[in-house]
Amino acid sequence: MAKRGTSSSKGTGITWEVRANCRYFHKPQGRKSFLCFRWGRYADNLIRSYKYTALTFLPLTLYEQFQRAANFFFLLIVIMQCVSVIATLPWYITMLPLLTVLTVRGAKDLLTDLGRRRSDAKINRRPCDILTTQGFTTAQWKDVCVGDVLRIHKNEVIPADLLLLCSTEPHSLCYVETADIDGETNLKFRQALNITHAELTSGRTEELLLPFDGVVWCEEPNGQLYSFRGELHWRGQCHLLDPDHILLRGTVLRNTDTVYGLAIYTGSDSKILRNCGSLKVKKTRVERFLNKVVVTIVLSLLTVALLLAVGCGLFEHLISPNIEVLSAIRGNATAAYRGFLTFWGYIILLSPAMPISLYITFELVHVVHCLLIGWDIEMYWEENDRPAQARTTSLNEELGQVGHLLSDKTGTLTQNRLLFRQCCIAGQIYGDITTKSKLLDLSWNRFSCGGLCFSDQRLVERLRERSCSESREFFTALALCHTVMSEWKDGLPRYQAASPDEEALVCAARELGWVFLSRTRDSLTVSELGFTRHYHLLALLDFSSKRRRMSVLVRTPEGELKLYCKGADIVILERLRKDSPHQESTEQALEVFAQNCLRTLCVAVRRVSEAQWTEWSHTLSEAATATVHRETMLEELHEHMEKELMMLGVTAIEDRLQEGVPETISSLRRAGVKVWVLTGDKTETAVNVGYACKLMDPDTRLLQGEELRQLLQSPTADVYFHKDKESLIWNTDKSGKAAIVVGGFELAELIKTPEMGARFVSLSNQCQSVLCCRVTPGQKAEVVELVKKYSSSITMAIGDGANDVNMIKTAHIGVGLCGVEGGQAVQNADFALAQFSFLRRLLLVHGRWSYRRICSFLRYFLYKTSCFALVHIWFSLYNGFSAQPMYESWFIALYTTTYTSLPVQCLGFFEQDMSAESSLRWPEAYSAGQRNEFLNPLILLSTLLYSIYTSIILFFLPVGVLQYTDVDYQTLAVTVEMSAIFSVTIEMILETKFWTKYNFATVLLSQVLFFLSTLILHSPRLFTAFPHDYVFFGASLNAFANPVVWLVVFLTTCTAVLPSITVRALNVVLTNANKHKIHSSEEPVMLQSWFRRGVPQRRSSYAMSQGKGFGKLMTLGTGPLSTVPPLDGKLAKDTVRADSPQIAQAEAANGVKSNENKSGNVQHGITLNRTE
Repeated sequence: MAKRGTSSSKGTGITWEVRANCRYFHKPQGRKSFLCFRWGRYADNLIRSYKYTALTFLPLTLYEQFQRAANFFFLLIVIMQCVSVIATLPWYITMLPLLTVLTVRGAKDLLTDLGRRRSDAKINRRPCDILTTQGFTTAQWKDVCVGDVLRIHKNEVIPADLLLLCSTEPHSLCYVETADIDGETNLKFRQALNITHAELTSGRTEELLLPFDGVVWCEEPNGQLYSFRGELHWRGQCHLLDPDHILLRGTVLRNTDTVYGLAIYTGSDSKILRNCGSLKVKKTRVERFLNKVVVTIVLSLLTVALLLAVGCGLFEHLISPNIEVLSAIRGNATAAYRGFLTFWGYIILLSPAMPISLYITFELVHVVHCLLIGWDIEMYWEENDRPAQARTTSLNEELGQVGHLLSDKTGTLTQNRLLFRQCCIAGQIYGDITTKSKLLDLSWNRFSCGGLCFSDQRLVERLRERSCSESREFFTALALCHTVMSEWKDGLPRYQAASPDEEALVCAARELGWVFLSRTRDSLTVSELGFTRHYHLLALLDFSSKRRRMSVLVRTPEGELKLYCKGADIVILERLRKDSPHQESTEQALEVFAQNCLRTLCVAVRRVSEAQWTEWSHTLSEAATATVHRETMLEELHEHMEKELMMLGVTAIEDRLQEGVPETISSLRRAGVKVWVLTGDKTETAVNVGYACKLMDPDTRLLQGEELRQLLQSPTADVYFHKDKESLIWNTDKSGKAAIVVGGFELAELIKTPEMGARFVSLSNQCQSVLCCRVTPGQKAEVVELVKKYSSSITMAIGDGANDVNMIKTAHIGVGLCGVEGGQAVQNADFALAQFSFLRRLLLVHGRWSYRRICSFLRYFLYKTSCFALVHIWFSLYNGFSAQPMYESWFIALYTTTYTSLPVQCLGFFEQDMSAESSLRWPEAYSAGQRNEFLNPLILLSTLLYSIYTSIILFFLPVGVLQYTDVDYQTLAVTVEMSAIFSVTIEMILETKFWTKYNFATVLLSQVLFFLSTLILHSPRLFTAFPHDYVFFGASLNAFANPVVWLVVFLTTCTAVLPSITVRALNVVLTNANKHKIHSSEEPVMLQSWFRRGVPQRRSSYAMSQGKGFGKLMTLGTGPLSTVPPLDGKLAKDTVRADSPQIAQAEAANGVKSNENKSGNVQHGITLNRTE
């Protein structure tokens, strides 16, 4: 049987063989590895995300460390210092900081890797039941092998990709939660093959599974989550397999007591792990600039060393022969040879100018900034116990430079908690959303669970009096046209829906008397105002993102055939009968609902004759068994049935804005951040949500459609968006306000045309904001890429669902919200927040602080290392270019690592020029980071010039004073050392604007360490023990006892820091005191929608899933649910907003007041597919 499968399947790519209960076949072919060598076919089920072992840690970490240019450079310096003829400093002078850096980095990598090991071990040790010859035995995940039969219990995580064999549910149906895979919290449905269900559930399942010897031939392991091709060969028959039969690793079994599955892919071969590719390494703009600075320093060092080597050669050639002592020292060496040796000596001597400790301190500052973000109590969300989280430690400063924020809408700006607020039936709008509206009295409904935020007693009276047939038909459609499953709990029906939209609609129908009770594969049971009615389900035409509608064909208890359909207005309106009543009033209601930020769906019905049904069902049966063009034939059948519809009405659902969203967006706009909203929603809803969340001002002009196209095709590339309606001439009136509204089809054209894309981004920079409607998850990432390509600003993407992952990964900074759509966005994000409003504090406070701190830290670090090292160059003018060091060798080693390291770290940790409250009050100050004011080539050039000036003062002033005294070289060296320490410390004091106890302590400690270590290192005892290493014995005591030395140190220090003090004083004197004063109005602004539409456009929305729907499973044999998760239909009163304005009349559409109601297209709902 297996051989036959091989020969017949190779041509179709089905080459992966799995034999059930046959370990002796799979074990010998198990995948093994040694170092970088791997062999074998079948992976084990072990997770190995760690990098190191005890054997490979040291070589691998050293290899990684020396891939960094700075570390490799200093390794070469150490090697050169071991060559005595060119060594100007002892080898340990450079080895000490190098070892420190390697040790700290290695320890950090080791701790991170140990954390991965613990996480891996926790997963690998999870329990599971494996079938053996003794029956099911408890083992661990790591013991699972391809071909094993597993037993999974309710609420357990699936340990490998399994073929579902059978379950305890009717028809071997089971329900899984895929939140960890696609971010969707709604349940997915899987069903076993009919053959395995029938055979393995006919008796005791465990006994029937023992002799099970089926062979699966399928495609090779791949990362395609929503596709699977395979065949099950069993008992001489071949059965086709598809994704509906597969349980993926990482999904959670829900509402099913037990399932039995065959392991197809394990470990690294499973689909979820095939999708866990390494994240793109993101480097900040500051880090890239720093790397260029370091390269410039190295090149400058080599150039200076070369010039000094030339000077040495000239000195040896022209001057040394005339001086007897120098001539004797040179010996027989030529001037060129001496210059060659001096070149390498100067490279060693000037190497401290290359700040090796900068990188490790840079990383430490980033880590502390991440901890401060996590510790901020103002970004802690108590409701779900979630603090802010920095998931990467390298992007902090870019939080202070964001120029474009690209945001999802549903679940990000809105709460993704849908409420049935209004409806339009037979042209009549029902529902009052004013603040004083009263909730309905539903005490007459014994099935009511509460939580209906709908207020219009007229509708209830008409329903109960049966005076409006359209109203009854409307709610009958809501109770039947869905894929909801019911569960009875405490005597009330609770619903498990595939999308929040369906749940809201079915719950609303339940509260108003049309209660969905249960379903089987071919029937639906509904209680209509207390009367139980059974409908025969003839066909379910599934929803998909392409169809944007779903339908059910039922036979009523009276024997009539009816098709109930609901979907987006653009697809329903074009399928209506020509004489369909109330079409015009329904379109007006659609506009009213959209202006109130409500998401809408159209509901329609069609009566079908017996002859039509007979003919259509016969054609459907033929299409279902077709082997070619099957999908096309089914689509044509759907189109044929879903026509000649009669409009019943429109539902209007509210998705509220999250708390603080308008204030956050307003502050970000004031900070100069361009906010783009990317949504799959219709234009009207997105625009009105934009007004409600202060994305646009009430008087903002909208650029869209043909008007936008004319602008983009205008010959003037820098045209502004104000247009004179009379002259139809574009002008450059910068006082105009505009926002761009663009659809998915237009975006596709912009992305394909580079010139148009560039002009679009340029135009958007002149507008308040951009709304991208009807966009797919792939287009979201393309929009981010478009902004990155044609704009120099830093981009940030924020979302809460799996459909936002591509966008989050593509942006410079990705932020994931811990919403209701699972954790996929957070897992792929750089920062995680619980609420959108926390973004305000993340950017304006932590981002701004991080940018300023890191810029100040880098400027000061480069200043202190450069001015310290450049002194050797000036000393060369006095020592004949001999590469003799100015300082004691131990001072060179300890200057960066001990004497000056702690204060600069505190500068990077705690510095702030404004408090958090002031940063939030004056968001305009954030724009300094966008303009890169604190770290740019000009700033670095001024820092370098200042360090050159300081080095000149540090050397020439002491030499100029002490050369006429009896002070020796060693005392001069100590004097210069003291001057350098005091100068950089005072510069640190001037640079620090925010003092903490740690700043005071580190400054004081650094000075104490300098004097103590100097006295110890200059002690005669160390000289006696190590005469070659401690040659400055007694020098510090002589210097400290000489008052002239202290006077020189004082004068040198004052002169060195004089320019810095002068610049700061002039800045205070000359700066206009009112220059940075920011005024803001505290008066509330009424938001009003000015969006007007001339022709009907796409208005309706529907939840779209990342994966396939389950309508097929319902119509192919699902029984009534035995267990379904509870649906708490009750909503707390405090969740109902009390400030929603009264809806205007439909006739006054041009002046409709905007409110803070929200609407959106849920991106994580179900995608249903047509089935017969």
